[in-house]
Amino acid sequence: MISYLRGSLAAVEEDKVIVDVGGVGYGVYMSGQAMGQLPPVGGEVKLHTYLNVKEDAMQLYGFLTRDDLRVFRLLIGVNGIGPKGGLGVLSALSPDDLRFAVLSNDVKAICAAPGIGKKTAEKLILELRDKLKLEDALEHIAMDSGTAVRGDDGHNEVQSEAVQALVALGYGSTEALKAVRKVEMDGLMGTEDVLKMALKYMTT
Repeated sequence: MISYLRGSLAAVEEDKVIVDVGGVGYGVYMSGQAMGQLPPVGGEVKLHTYLNVKEDAMQLYGFLTRDDLRVFRLLIGVNGIGPKGGLGVLSALSPDDLRFAVLSNDVKAICAAPGIGKKTAEKLILELRDKLKLEDALEHIAMDSGTAVRGDDGHNEVQSEAVQALVALGYGSTEALKAVRKVEMDGLMGTEDVLKMALKYMTT
């Protein structure tokens, strides 16, 4: 089994990339969001991979992080969602956006993914609710901001309360999470401070 590939990005096609590893070009299918984060052609990449074996083909699917791969595996474990459907979901929603959409029953956000209808989205939410944790998304927000460390419960609690407050004000749950993600946290910020700054991002 191929766990990951490390090599030179040789080409970017519509729905996949070609990675040159020691003179061998591997075609790897990726989500649109992930492809947008790749370096220019010629740059070095490391992709965590999932090998899908069918009767008539073997296809590699690539992800920038192990967390992305883990979420993809959970998605394709849902009846009715295959590898291409899983990539479609991750093209429309980042893993953190998906976590919050699942935990807040945001069917509309999940239906934004190509080929995912209301019934499939509801099934996805039902099956993944106990497997995806909001705390993971909040930890990623903290790490991205560079102002909090993994496991900082104080920051996570403030961010979670701010998201819940935005939802109570009528904003979409996924939209609320994205706004809170943009706020640069410091140790003195409370829920109200984060809420005010998040509202500014949502109204600009």
